[in-house]
Amino acid sequence: MKYRFLDEHRRQWPVRLMCQVLQVSPGGYYTWRERPTSAQQQRRETLAVEIETIHQEVKQRYGSPRIHAELRARGLGCCVNTVAKLMRQHGIAAKTKRKFRCTTDSNHDRPVADSILDRQFERTANQAWLADITYIPTREGWLYLAAVEDLCSRQIVGWSMSERINSRLVIDALEMAVTRRLPGEGLVAHSDRGSQYASDHYQRLLERHDIICSMSRRGNCWDNAPMESFFASLKKETTKTACLHTRCRHPYNRPCPCLSVGAARTGELVPRSTEYQRRIRIMPRSQADTTPPRA
Repeated sequence: MKYRFLDEHRRQWPVRLMCQVLQVSPGGYYTWRERPTSAQQQRRETLAVEIETIHQEVKQRYGSPRIHAELRARGLGCCVNTVAKLMRQHGIAAKTKRKFRCTTDSNHDRPVADSILDRQFERTANQAWLADITYIPTREGWLYLAAVEDLCSRQIVGWSMSERINSRLVIDALEMAVTRRLPGEGLVAHSDRGSQYASDHYQRLLERHDIICSMSRRGNCWDNAPMESFFASLKKETTKTACLHTRCRHPYNRPCPCLSVGAARTGELVPRSTEYQRRIRIMPRSQADTTPPRA
């Protein structure tokens, strides 16, 4: 470490003076400089280059855990602490989130459901879905996004976007999820207790498809933690550095490492339903996978 400091500052101060202050011999320093790079140092330099490449590929979205998962997927075994250390040394950091804005209106007199999910987030396919609403700033104004997440694969199976935050927004998202996945009986749909999810329109849709309603406890964001985590990643990775110009649709369901399911890529765990694949083949490409079905 002392020799490295000497080498980095040898153009600022005399080498012999620094050796005297650091209590090392000049001969030892010059011997260190002529020594060939060790295999460990070469490996660290290779990892640093690969980390920088991944960081640019994902538009500076990943922190050390997800970059570590991506390195392992590419056959480069290393420790997550090594990745974090190299990122600090080279000034590589993920984007941070924007200021929080509340989108939940729980001040209503509509009936609310108990938290049946009870933070049991380890589920099989189409056994439990999470639903929530967030906002995205654009130059045209606020864009509201409702999403439905499958707890098994952590994939967004339904979504809807609008400049209005109303019951139609969450209904479109749930209808897309049902159309794509065709879930059976016993599915639990968990959301917050906002007025959109407590509305008669939304509750009738749940009853029509035999879906069990579950709602978070009042002011308890941890009951819906996986969805909150997704929205946090969405905003850090797509809207941190620049405001979107329009409210046009921007699907996010790209393959990426999900740490909650063992760094598997979203979409690898659960195939789409046969009925959805049949219907999507006869739809125009401009509508496929982007336009929520209407009631």
